[in-house]
Amino acid sequence: MNKQKILNLLGLAQRARKVTLGEEFVLNTLPKSENALVFLASDAGENIKNKIIKKTKYYNVLTIDLLTTEELSNAIGKQNRKVILVSDKGFINKFIEYLES
Repeated sequence: MNKQKILNLLGLAQRARKVTLGEEFVLNTLPKSENALVFLASDAGENIKNKIIKKTKYYNVLTIDLLTTEELSNAIGKQNRKVILVSDKGFINKFIEYLES
């Protein structure tokens, strides 16, 4: 896994407006998304983790929990972001490629 490339691509997806930020917004967007990938902070609280993981399993969405809150927040230029949904197929394919390398 190339962490720096993933973080850079996440920042690019944010600038392209292909991300949804925040727990409630992600939970509301999941049922409507044909293509989705969720980043969940590894240091998020158990309550948030359980809710997000349950929903992503239900909708068969890949969840990545290898990055911390600080790494996710810095990548997108916001503060204290624990859940990020990427909704663009091109970005999702590239994230998967970086995860497998």
